[in-house]
Amino acid sequence: MKIRTCAVAGMFYPRDPSHLEQLLEKFFSVTKSDSAPPLGIVAPHAGYVYSGQVAAHAFGAIPPDFSGTFVVIGPSHRGYISCVSAIPWETPLGVIETDTGFVNALDMETDELSHKDEHSLEVQMPMIKYRFPRARIAPVMMGPQDYASAIRLAEKIEAAVRLTKRDVRIVASSDFSHYVPEAKAKSDDLYAIEPLTTLDTVEFYRRIEERRVTACGYGPITAMVTACSRLGAKSAQLIRYATSGDVTGDTREVVGYAAITVI
Repeated sequence: MKIRTCAVAGMFYPRDPSHLEQLLEKFFSVTKSDSAPPLGIVAPHAGYVYSGQVAAHAFGAIPPDFSGTFVVIGPSHRGYISCVSAIPWETPLGVIETDTGFVNALDMETDELSHKDEHSLEVQMPMIKYRFPRARIAPVMMGPQDYASAIRLAEKIEAAVRLTKRDVRIVASSDFSHYVPEAKAKSDDLYAIEPLTTLDTVEFYRRIEERRVTACGYGPITAMVTACSRLGAKSAQLIRYATSGDVTGDTREVVGYAAITVI
């Protein structure tokens, strides 16, 4: 059986299962499920030492008994086309099954080679496997991140949900500002995130462009927020923001991380 094997285990997160479980237990021990479980989340995808706690806050807002399908949207860092993966994904904690019925319903090109080394999706998988052991995934890699492409992807996700009637949660994998002074990162990132609280993705794009915010997954964020809105979500909330400087102590050049829930 073909399987998507780990590409960044031992780099972005521990390869040893015991070490990984201990780290994730620590991360999730300080999170809490919201009284209104989100339809979608934004979670960062840097190394766990930098962004793992923020990502756990995003996933931690979803009750741990969720056993449906996670539609995980990650940006392509290598310029590949938008495509899906239809094979199971390996993690150090075991294999996650892919919801092939939902993947097929997305009506997108399947390209396993493009997914082979991309970390934006892989880094989310141990979080899912640890907290939601019965859940399945629908991995979506987003190539072009223009606004029209994001809306088209949202429409495909909405159509697949209505066709399959799956219980889904949508994950947008994104870091925010890259390698700028911490004060600028916080100012730019929070400025860009603010319109998302009312699901205003047009203004989100405008602010990203205005401030030249170097968020790597603004397309996946917009696709997730739009799909959730079409499926009944009314608002979003920033539940955690941090930078790499909080870990390293170096505030000269940081990367920003946000945990956002869409309800």
